[in-house]
Amino acid sequence: MRLLIVTPAPKGSRKGNRITADRWAHLLRQLGHQVATDEAFRDQPCDVLIGLHARKSSASIRRYRAMRPDGRLIVVLTGTDLYHDLPQSCTAQRSIELADRLVVLQARAIDALPRRLQTKARVIVQSAVGPASRPAPRKDVIEVCVLGHLRPVKDPFRTALASRRLPTESQIIVSHLGAALGPEMERRARDEMLRNPRYRWLGDLPHAQALRVLARSRLLVNSSKMEGGANAICEALACGVPVLSSRIAGSIGLLGDDYLGYFEVGDTMELATLLSRFETDTAFREQLKSRCRVLARIVEPKREQAAWRRLLVELWGHTLCVRGATAYEPFSHLS
Repeated sequence: MRLLIVTPAPKGSRKGNRITADRWAHLLRQLGHQVATDEAFRDQPCDVLIGLHARKSSASIRRYRAMRPDGRLIVVLTGTDLYHDLPQSCTAQRSIELADRLVVLQARAIDALPRRLQTKARVIVQSAVGPASRPAPRKDVIEVCVLGHLRPVKDPFRTALASRRLPTESQIIVSHLGAALGPEMERRARDEMLRNPRYRWLGDLPHAQALRVLARSRLLVNSSKMEGGANAICEALACGVPVLSSRIAGSIGLLGDDYLGYFEVGDTMELATLLSRFETDTAFREQLKSRCRVLARIVEPKREQAAWRRLLVELWGHTLCVRGATAYEPFSHLS
């Protein structure tokens, strides 16, 4: 089939929506489909439109439905559109009404949808692959990675603030990767480096280089206020790096209700306590590592690709000419 993936992030962007779109294009081409990615639907010939972000891609979603009433429409709820826009944006609400199927990135996300539309939702956990060879962790320090652009919804300096509360003898340092989305954020990052010897802002590194920093780290901290299903957490699992996360639905849907590494959103002291415990409590550290090793299976690319294959077969309701698909298979959640 001819598939068009519409994403609000332009070509070459390192934002999560673009990374997701490019990865899906690769996986879907491997299934034998013709796949294009663009920032908008401009009457390109396609059998299926996959629109990332219910609000930001809403113009394309509406245009496609009007121009191709018999075409298949999938709307992907990637984060802020799910937890921020949907309750208040008529535009986002209209997008999910028009969709034949909704894709969410972790199991808890379905709970945020209107009950009457939940049957349209399918969970497809984002896959990730670590470096071919994992770099050795630094021996002189305990490197903690923060992977995410500097924007308010990420609460990007929470880990830096928590590191200030650590005991003097702590060996923890924070390596923060991501672009400063605005001059105020850049000023704050540079000021934090001057004031806090434990904090380093490394900027917007190429993806492969960022993955190597993550892979050599002992721990990832995700401090976001909301996430649809954090790609950073998926990449940490793929790299064998344990996670501390704010207690938000987007992370609980990936890591589980009983995961031990949660702190309340914005709670600097609780995060500092968890960082110190990770450094000093061997049993706690091994529990996180063990759980994350088990969870690594949910981010395997073959699982994400299989989920897309099942969804496309389900959506059309008959056998498709895709590599590896010979008959209809009911969709099952990957959680």
